[in-house]
Amino acid sequence: MADAGDRRRRVFVTGIGLVSPHGGDPDAVFERLYRGESAIRKVRSGTAEFGGDALMAQVEFDPGDIIPKLQLVVMDRVSQMAVVAADRALAASGLLADDCGPADMGVYMGCGLGGSQALQDSYRIYFERRSRKPKPATVPLIMANAPAGHISLRYKLKGPSLTYSIACASSAVAIGEAFRAIRDGYLDHALAGGTESMLNDGSVSAWEVLGVLAKEHVDGPGASSRPFAKDRTGFVLGEGAAVITLESEAAAQARGRAPIAELIGYASSSDAHNLTQPYADGQVRGMRAALADANVAPEAVGYINAHATATLAGDRIEIDAIKQVFGDHARELAISATKSMHGHLVGAAGALEFAITALALGHGRVPPTANLTDPDPECDLDCVPCTGREIPELAVALSNSFAFGGSNAVLVARRV
Repeated sequence: MADAGDRRRRVFVTGIGLVSPHGGDPDAVFERLYRGESAIRKVRSGTAEFGGDALMAQVEFDPGDIIPKLQLVVMDRVSQMAVVAADRALAASGLLADDCGPADMGVYMGCGLGGSQALQDSYRIYFERRSRKPKPATVPLIMANAPAGHISLRYKLKGPSLTYSIACASSAVAIGEAFRAIRDGYLDHALAGGTESMLNDGSVSAWEVLGVLAKEHVDGPGASSRPFAKDRTGFVLGEGAAVITLESEAAAQARGRAPIAELIGYASSSDAHNLTQPYADGQVRGMRAALADANVAPEAVGYINAHATATLAGDRIEIDAIKQVFGDHARELAISATKSMHGHLVGAAGALEFAITALALGHGRVPPTANLTDPDPECDLDCVPCTGREIPELAVALSNSFAFGGSNAVLVARRV
């Protein structure tokens, strides 16, 4: 058990587990993103009688090798993806032994909606079949904390099991709070990340009526998510899970584990402005506080994985906030929006994008903003258009997550 009096310890990323639209192997996923490959497709959403085509970034995965069939019955897709990603993160860090992780390990997960498919199925039983008898496991299937609970149960992890539901910032907050617990001496190990699966017709139709989803581009579905571009029309929903193994420096060194990156700063802030409209002031506060927490000057940062969802207002506001925080150095930054390729994973977005940021530091390369062929003049920073870039000197990077509800979360990582 960690000593709570041991303050400000270094925290390392020692494993990454993914169930993403680009696959499950972190290095292979990074290479696909670096090449600018889009995982966005047009998919039929809804029933045969009442449905439509929707742009989505779906995941293909088989949980059967990791999750027994009997357990699948009580696990919504959102939990299945979380357990598979956690298994991969534990294995990648070398902490998976006899199908268990360290007993005192914490689990910190983000999830926006929980068991979305199970929720939709229960309403269909009620309204279409006119029955008050949904599946007996409906409540456990729906719970937003089910993914964290299943991870704890599956790997016998008896530390804190916590779930954060903060829309698009959920998993960035989960990683940040796990980081603080380790840094401040309460834990030595944690699994942290997020999971989301809401690509069913009930959820998709709600996003459609909100007016924030992208329209199909003339060049096809893969070109439809266009952050920072003059002709952007909105974001594309994705699904998946990303789980990070975080460890104290002493724990990683004791095992001789080479870290992927060091997590050095985290902060969250609230816009206190509007539930759905972004606000530069809150984003500025979040980035400045994260840099202060990391004890690094703005000039030390070389890359930002932007939240940039490809909404008209959101992208401009984030660029404005970056300019306010970084001043003249903003023009020296490489900024990219990988949502252009993997879509917006909502509750899992921050974790996937932080994983990509950590890999970028390790590889000394940053992925591009795909489809940025005609930049918005108001998004006039270096947004790494279309082609990935080698930056061998890259040492410090930020990952931004800004959510509906006005919540902002910023993570700062350093190359090791």
